[in-house]
Amino acid sequence: MIGKKKVLIAGGAGFVGSHLSEKLLRLSYDVTVVDNLVTGHKKNIEDLFSLGLKFIEADINDAKTYLLPELSGSFDQIYNLASPASPVDFPKMPIFILATATHGHKNLLELARKAQARILFASSSEIYGEAEIHPQVETYFGNVNSFGLRSCYDEAKRVGETLSLAYKKEFGVPIRIARIFNTYGPKMRPTDGRIIPNFFSQALSGEPLTIYGDGKQTRSFCYVADLVEGLFLLMESDLETPTNLGNPIERSVLEIAEQIKSLTRSQSQLKFFPLGENDPKQRRPDITKAREHLRFQPKVDLETGLKNSLAYFKLAER
Repeated sequence: MIGKKKVLIAGGAGFVGSHLSEKLLRLSYDVTVVDNLVTGHKKNIEDLFSLGLKFIEADINDAKTYLLPELSGSFDQIYNLASPASPVDFPKMPIFILATATHGHKNLLELARKAQARILFASSSEIYGEAEIHPQVETYFGNVNSFGLRSCYDEAKRVGETLSLAYKKEFGVPIRIARIFNTYGPKMRPTDGRIIPNFFSQALSGEPLTIYGDGKQTRSFCYVADLVEGLFLLMESDLETPTNLGNPIERSVLEIAEQIKSLTRSQSQLKFFPLGENDPKQRRPDITKAREHLRFQPKVDLETGLKNSLAYFKLAER
């Protein structure tokens, strides 16, 4: 391959970032990961060093990070996947989460401007809030509570999108914005707090499976390999407007609980708690835009994805 593409992945030691790093390395890209390891972990990428991965332990919020010699060279592409993304993180570090999508993302946009690089911002379905339309399409502005328990993440992603657009308008920086819906798979933190790692951890340890609300609320779950393919296709495309990436097949929380109980052969009971504030009752992406422009189509069904994830969560429980 002549002239390898040089890629920087912020948050590349995290769940999605580590899978993306592996994909790009196997395509012979020159990949550098920058991660402060707040929610990422070096063990997620340790098997990638033999493939040529470069790793910088640093915080994108820190201006000094951009003075590091490893970041002085030019990059062709920058993926910003940095940010805690779990509800368990929101009450613990709201200011850090907001800073990562503002100060941190602005620093990466500056890097992209100077390097004339293309930059992808990992936004989220959370920007739609407790959506009043279903499924969610990119033209929907959302129904978000700026003073709610989840607001630090919702609003951070909304500002990150706006910052990206501002850099495109003012400096001509080529931007890509991925609105990521629920994703799961190996390398997800067992203590992540989201439905699938919660249910796996509880089922494998024989604890009750905690369900908030009546369990009839729905989610659409995308296997991480499918999401990573979508991120790659979006980066390589010419789409500069927000694009939903996820799996449009909807399942109820109760269905997921029963599937994981069956898969793990667990005798765990179901334990119900009140539904959390601003917890959406339905969440499903309209991926028409990604299908038409990127030829994006999730391939891994939920049953297969859960089976692929089981071995990882079994090891994580030890």
